[in-house]
Formats: sequence, C-alpha cells, structure tokens
Amino acid sequence: MASTGTSLHNRRKLVNTIMASLTSVCALLVTLLLLLIIGYIAVRGISSLSIQFLIDTPKPVGEGGGIGNAIVGSVMMTLFASVIGLPVGIAAGVYLSEYGRNWYGNIGRFVADTLIGIPSIIVGIFIYTAVVLPMGRQSGLAGSLALAVIIIPIVARTTEEMIRLVPNSMREGALALGAPHWRVSWNIVLPAAASGIATGAMLAIARVTGETAPLLFTALNSRFYNYYLDQPMSSLTVQIFNYATGPFEVEHAMAWAATLVLVAAILVINIFVRTLTRKRY
Repeated sequence: MASTGTSLHNRRKLVNTIMASLTSVCALLVTLLLLLIIGYIAVRGISSLSIQFLIDTPKPVGEGGGIGNAIVGSVMMTLFASVIGLPVGIAAGVYLSEYGRNWYGNIGRFVADTLIGIPSIIVGIFIYTAVVLPMGRQSGLAGSLALAVIIIPIVARTTEEMIRLVPNSMREGALALGAPHWRVSWNIVLPAAASGIATGAMLAIARVTGETAPLLFTALNSRFYNYYLDQPMSSLTVQIFNYATGPFEVEHAMAWAATLVLVAAILVINIFVRTLTRKRY
C-alpha cells in the first residue's frame, strides 16, 4: 500500500512538473513573440523618428512631414470615447454581476458577447448611417461614438467577470452590518475589483487605439491640426494606413515610425495603469 501511494505521488509530481514546464514555455514564447514584434517595429521606425516628426503635419513627399495632427486627433477621440464608454460599460458590468441573474441579464450578456464579436467595420458603417449622414459630414464626434460602441461591451463583460471574483464573504459582511446592496457594490465590491476592471478598461482602450476601419467611415482624416469634434479629424491609425499604402519609400518609413509611436503609447499607458493599481490595491 505504501509503495502504491509513493508511486502515485511520484506520478502526480511528474505530471505536474511536465505541465508547469509546458505552460512556462508557452508563456516564454508569447513574451518572445511580443518582443520580436516590438523590436522589428523599432528597427524599422527609429530612423524616421524625431521631434519634428512628432509635431509636424503631413506634407508633400520630399518636404518632410509628420504625425502631430494625428496624435492630437487620436488622443481627443480616444479620451471622448472613454468618457462615454467606460462609465456605461462599468455600470453594465456591475448590473450583470450583482443583479443580472435573470432573463434580462442573460439578454444583456448575449448582446455584449455579440457586439464584441462584430467586426469593427460594421460599427463604423452603423455610426456612418446614424450620425455621419444626418450631420452631412464625417467628424471626430462620429469617430468617438464608434470607438465608444466598441469599448462598452468589452468593459461590461470584463467588469462582470472581475466583480464575480470578489469573495461573497465581503458582501455578506457588509450586508450583515446593515449596508444597502447598492452601497455594498459601490464601497466594497468595486474597490476590491478595481485592479481587474482597470486592466479590462485598458485592454478596451488599447483595442480602439488601434482601430482603423470605423474611423475611415466616421472621422475620415485631416491634414491639419483640428481641435473641434464636429469636423473631420485625423488619427494615428488612419495616418499609418495612408503612409503605408503610399507609393514612396519615405512614406513607408514614416508609417513604421508612426507605428512605433502608437505601440509605445499603448505600452506606457498599460505600465502606468498597472503600477497605479498595484500601489492602491
């Protein structure tokens, strides 16, 4: 009996070691793939990167040019989309987790999952029909609304899953002290899940930061600095698309440089949010 128990224990240890090694190798491969992509982008784009490139506007080939207007446009549309999408998505996620164990919540989950799976170009066509055509022109507002539609279901489902990870004992303790359900959700559950919710929000923002198709239909583009959301507005992704599809090698080099700026911005934002949430929670 003792020999059988020892053999079973050794076999379990062996299987555990093998599976842990396999998962470690997979994690290493993912990390190497990310580093490979970032390194390749850096090598191709670093030569065209300069302060002038970051603040200048597009110019005819041979006269320089840059992505300053595209950076401003991307920041404005992403911020406005986040202002719209994050509160709605987080509120929807709280409802689905805390109160959505019914037919209405099931419909909400189904709709959110469907929206997540819809190609972004479909969202762009919808906003083009609902907003651009009545306005009579493309605009930064229409682009922001398209990005917000993409943000909302991602944040809602991520928030729901993060809140479900909060132990029920925390809720029960607050309810036992006489706190109403809404205050338990606001003061106990949300702070406990804040780190995961912030991560989900950053994933949603990172996704919309790299969207091109919906902005081609809604925000279009502009070769100049534009600070008004009711006018066509440039974005980094559309500017990268224009440079990358150009016939000249200098445009391709600027496309790589703009891609490097976009990837670096997403990395910095993610690192900042991770650091902030670790310090607070």
